[in-house]
Amino acid sequence: MAHSAIHYTIRPAHPEAHLFEITLRIDEPASEGQTLSMAAWIPGSYMIRDFAKNVVRLSASSDGEPVAVEKLDKQTWQCAPCEGSLEVHYEVYCWDLSVRGAHLDPTHGYFNGTGVFLKADGHHHTPCSVDIRPPEDEAYGRWRVATTLPADGAAPYRFGRYRADSYAELVDNPVEMGKFDLIEFESRGKPHAMALTGRYRADTARLATDLQKICDYHIGLFGELPAERYLFLTMAVGDGYGGLEHRSCSSLMCKRDALPRHGMVEPDDAYRDFLGLCSHEYFHTWNVKRIRPKVFQEYDLSREVHTRLLWAFEGITSYYDELALVRAGLISPESYLELLGQMITRVMRVPGRHKQTVAESSFDAWTKLYKQDENAPNAIVSYYSKGALVALALDLTIRRETHGKRSLDDVMHALWNEYGRNDRGIDEREYEAFVEEVAGISLSGFFDKALRGTDDLPLAELLSSVGVGYHLRSAESDTDKGGKPPSPDASHPDLGIRLAPSTEEAKILFAFEGRSAMRAGLSAGDVVVAIDGIKTTRGNLDQLLSRYQGGDKLDVHAFRRDELMTFEVELQETPPDTCYLTLDDAEGETLQYRQHWLGGAG
Repeated sequence: MAHSAIHYTIRPAHPEAHLFEITLRIDEPASEGQTLSMAAWIPGSYMIRDFAKNVVRLSASSDGEPVAVEKLDKQTWQCAPCEGSLEVHYEVYCWDLSVRGAHLDPTHGYFNGTGVFLKADGHHHTPCSVDIRPPEDEAYGRWRVATTLPADGAAPYRFGRYRADSYAELVDNPVEMGKFDLIEFESRGKPHAMALTGRYRADTARLATDLQKICDYHIGLFGELPAERYLFLTMAVGDGYGGLEHRSCSSLMCKRDALPRHGMVEPDDAYRDFLGLCSHEYFHTWNVKRIRPKVFQEYDLSREVHTRLLWAFEGITSYYDELALVRAGLISPESYLELLGQMITRVMRVPGRHKQTVAESSFDAWTKLYKQDENAPNAIVSYYSKGALVALALDLTIRRETHGKRSLDDVMHALWNEYGRNDRGIDEREYEAFVEEVAGISLSGFFDKALRGTDDLPLAELLSSVGVGYHLRSAESDTDKGGKPPSPDASHPDLGIRLAPSTEEAKILFAFEGRSAMRAGLSAGDVVVAIDGIKTTRGNLDQLLSRYQGGDKLDVHAFRRDELMTFEVELQETPPDTCYLTLDDAEGETLQYRQHWLGGAG
């Protein structure tokens, strides 16, 4: 590696005050001054987060003498010219317990590089070193470090000196420090590990075995793991969920109850979801971190970078994350179809799917998907969930039209060989042409309808080609996620709302366009307190409505702000927007197609 001219030192100086202390030293003289900037967003998260707001103190010096610093805008500083090396000293407040920010307290420390490391302009491709130091208090003597930054003298999982070939590599390797547990395993000859932080009780041997199966499957699909090792950084909390991909690791957050229990035979819903999260972020090692849109090759972390291809990079990943679980033998085909039915349900319940295309959803991620308001379900569709259904439809279309000779698996493998391995970005229209070339069939009509249209996808027809029945029913309660057949006599009218989950009040989170509540004048933020004079809460709303039928009229009392209002609501029948899938009797070619689809063969 070339000589490092950029050196960082980072230390949790005041864990109780949530402050990391950082020094940036630039060896080259800055005779014309030096501009420094802080990233506004993190790769993989399409939202401006303005990390510079957390810088609470900043000063500069050269050869022991102060250097004047002027702030130019919300995330940029200008240091005055100096003839010696420039040292910048600053503190960053870190109290964002998520996979996208930085968090520090006396129990652990975690950071993404974009939130703590200033970038020296003009040195984006300069090799750099980082000295990760422990807190000075002896009480933290058992803390360790987990990161995929290459060591430059530091012992494995220890504080010390690490390196990166560029600023981009530096900020794409998050760091966890603390008294985490280490779960290690091998997949296809490559070392893997999970650093697990937080309070929990779990069968970690089972977790290691299941993760290995997931990793084995994904490496087998692409043919190789493009990293020397892989690390899952996982924080177990009481209530939380999320993941963020990096080049050779991922940051995960889960409920502690989502980890496997001793004696568990089949994965319960929570553990199944966690395995899906791990699978999703691991798949990103290929799809988005290396197979990526051309605009992501040299992105600017200070401003939005738009692409219409997120349906492919997040949607296809969302398709494969749970498909990998059944192909790896971790869940049954019936369990997978339940998950797929829930995915279809999420899309079917969003009126915005008829207003925004999945290509538009991709392009507008910065301003719509990641900045949702109370009208979001009526105006937008997610490129994650709708993109996953596009991937499903594309896969089944290719399988059907080529009589099982080609599939989306072939497309992903070819994308890796042509683009990922060669570090070539791909354009929007180029992507569609490449898929057609690999599949050997014309798909222009499919892409026009699926990506640039707002009609529902022909999933019933496509799923029947693999012997899977597609069924729609009405939702049975506010918590009905779909994926399962109807319960006897469970259907009843609803108000066409979703309630806020974090309160006992019946507070409206969303009111769906054209449904009973919105037509009567109820809106998001209203708190329903009575129906026909009966006290109403989040817990009894469904029970109260079960006494009514479609066409019935009722008086709804609700608070809007501090004003009590009365609304006359005419109930509509609950629409059939809840999907469940079944394994139908199949034989011959249909059975063969289903076996290849769910088994990953063919």
